[in-house]
Amino acid sequence: MPIIIPNDLPAVEILRQENIFTMEKERAHTQDIRPLRILLVNLMPKKIQTETQFSRLLGNTPLQIELELICPASHTSQNTPPEHLQAFYKTFEDVKEESFDGCIITGAPVEHLEFEEVDYWEELCGIMEWTKTHVHSTFHVCWGAQAGLYYHYGVPKAPLDSKMFGVFPHVVEYKNSMLFRGFDDIFYVPHSRHTTILREEIEKVPALRILSSSIVSGVYAVFTRGGKQIFITGHSEYDRDTLKQEYERDVAAGKPIHIPENYFPADDPRRDPVVRWRAHSHLLFANWLNYFVYQTTPYDLSKMNETTGIAY
Repeated sequence: MPIIIPNDLPAVEILRQENIFTMEKERAHTQDIRPLRILLVNLMPKKIQTETQFSRLLGNTPLQIELELICPASHTSQNTPPEHLQAFYKTFEDVKEESFDGCIITGAPVEHLEFEEVDYWEELCGIMEWTKTHVHSTFHVCWGAQAGLYYHYGVPKAPLDSKMFGVFPHVVEYKNSMLFRGFDDIFYVPHSRHTTILREEIEKVPALRILSSSIVSGVYAVFTRGGKQIFITGHSEYDRDTLKQEYERDVAAGKPIHIPENYFPADDPRRDPVVRWRAHSHLLFANWLNYFVYQTTPYDLSKMNETTGIAY
């Protein structure tokens, strides 16, 4: 089934070239099917790139998805054209009276700041609080996961001695997890972050369960019973060259950065990166949409709080 996104969004043409099924809103509204309403809270600086990455994953399932885009009103984006934001993005004020089947809160390059120092922190706290009553399942990514764990459960982030940068092997710890149904014994995920969440801090919170981790990059996936809140510390949505772009950016800026691990063949930045995470990325989002959104969300979103989700 298709993903329904605004007709003129740059992602449309890219996804069509990749044979990802998209549908114009006018056509979708003539079908007797209620699409899943997914809200993307885009905190990344390159918003066009990020919205395309998530649209690609959301659009590769049998479910019909209607994507809504918002970004913080309390922050001025320096890397996305204002006309793009005006055409395709709303603010939280525009959608706060609505309800959604799912919400994705992206990462953000603000790890060097304390949470309270981020200029849109107060607004983001309002959004995260609102998701508890207006979203069936919320999927937090990278810094968004750290922010969610801190806001909802008081779990602090911890600085790393050097940037966690590369593509690392992971395992599923909780074998009964529906989120990782169909996963291989070892799967790979890109990471790009200067901070982490310590296992011992998560284990202090009875409401949280660790689902997956890596010996190298630490805890990867955490959720609450029923999947109301899911926290993912890596970037499964990344494109082939996203880490390459970040590496070249930091090298050009003279920042201390090492070659991303398990990424370039023979660690040679002149060679094309090897993609080893794409299949599991699609499966991760398909499982989230199927088991934690579609299977349990009410047809009438006004009755959202009457549903409890599935256990695992």
